[in-house]
Amino acid sequence: MTDEMLALARENQRKAGVENVEFLKGEIEQIPLPDNSVDVIISNCVINLSADKDRVTREAFRVLKPGGRFAVSDVVVRGEVPADVRRNVELWVGCIAGAMEEAEYVRKLARAGFIEISMEPTRVYNVEDAREFLTTKGVDVDAIAPGVDGKFMSAFVRARKA
Repeated sequence: MTDEMLALARENQRKAGVENVEFLKGEIEQIPLPDNSVDVIISNCVINLSADKDRVTREAFRVLKPGGRFAVSDVVVRGEVPADVRRNVELWVGCIAGAMEEAEYVRKLARAGFIEISMEPTRVYNVEDAREFLTTKGVDVDAIAPGVDGKFMSAFVRARKA
């Protein structure tokens, strides 16, 4: 969170008259909260931007109370994607660059200690979703289509701390 984002959040909080919310400045890899202090972690397409996803999952587990829930929306890779295709897709969705393959995501959460891990696709992307943008960037969309169709999805990722 930037200082500007915090200022906007606090202004919106003030306008809404909400008093039971506190905003902290921190990083997802080093959450400024004590162990076992959080009921639910929510996030919207941020974990894939971290370079150290293992640390993110460990930090989430650390701050959650026993029984606490991990409930995020993220971009996830479905299956193997050739490196050259991934580079092209990065042109149209910045979140793709760090997106984990779904089995890898599950492994990282389990390794951190989470249980009841699930992944619910909310949108599976196909090449038509990016055709116009990729074409303007000089990408031969039809050539990369077989490596892109259905390979990226937005998903709800859920888990629980025992």
